[in-house]
Amino acid sequence: MLRKYRSPILIIVFFILAAGNPFHAVARQHTITGRTMGTFYSIKFISNKNQSSSIWQQKVDIRLKEVNVRLSMYDPKSEISLFNNYPANHAFELSNDFYQVLLQCVNLYKITDNAWDGTVKPLVDLWGFGTRDKADTLPTSMEIEKALGKTGFHKLKLENQKLLKKEPDITLDLGSIAKGYGVDAIAKLFSTGGIENFLVEIGGELVGSGKNKKKQPWKVGISQPEKKGLNQNLYKIISLKDMAIATSGNYRNFFEKDGRIFSHIINPRTGIPVENQVVSASVIAENCTIADGLATALMVMDIQKGIDLINTLENIECLIIKKKDDEFISFRSRGFEAFEQK
Repeated sequence: MLRKYRSPILIIVFFILAAGNPFHAVARQHTITGRTMGTFYSIKFISNKNQSSSIWQQKVDIRLKEVNVRLSMYDPKSEISLFNNYPANHAFELSNDFYQVLLQCVNLYKITDNAWDGTVKPLVDLWGFGTRDKADTLPTSMEIEKALGKTGFHKLKLENQKLLKKEPDITLDLGSIAKGYGVDAIAKLFSTGGIENFLVEIGGELVGSGKNKKKQPWKVGISQPEKKGLNQNLYKIISLKDMAIATSGNYRNFFEKDGRIFSHIINPRTGIPVENQVVSASVIAENCTIADGLATALMVMDIQKGIDLINTLENIECLIIKKKDDEFISFRSRGFEAFEQK
């Protein structure tokens, strides 16, 4: 009798193991897109549970609006704008977003030996890349020197989630890491919401978590650094799993005057747009904020010093591209090649 009742159960169990669990949902990829920070965002996420793309879009837009309210240079009511108009020697209370960004800023300023400086707004404005219109003539050496006197991240004091400017003319411009922080904020939104596999991009800065729908690391591209518009060829394809990548370049935001090209990346030490033949720098790191800031710093630094710096940092790699005549020359940190798609 025992054999009579066990046999059908064994057959059913065998059928489930052989054919797969009929109640197991198939993983589905969702894609949502939108605008933020003067550019576009794109998010792909995969889940085997029922997910509403429209609800996730609402969550993303709300979170990005919160980040913009903190860091936008173009909103006179944003937190960073309010700080820039705040009097010197008075402690300004920070939101958690602004505070978390500034902690990264302190670290970036220190490890790059001032090659990254979040107080370059007077120089960015002077050269016509900021919130003011471009001038008809190039800045004079006297104007550059005057603007340099209004910069210096060491003239800020961060303590107990409060920020104080030691001199009245100090202002913040965090455009070089704002997109990276936005990417990190959205990545955290998805991970805390139970989504493990996703790719978040804001204006070319990305975080890839888990795997894509083919159950492989996410594949992302580094653009060929040429001044030929937005539709560019890919220079390298990168495999990205539980890492972020950010790229800085001088080939999209620039102007030409008297036969010279002036890029939007200002050397905070000289006050002049960089002219070192470096056309692109990409950084892979565990968070996009630090990757974004380091990519900007590498555009300013001597190439070998930049590579040496990255080689001292844990879980951070870089690719620097230099253009000499019509040839691109690549410089890699020790571990970058492991991320390159063969």
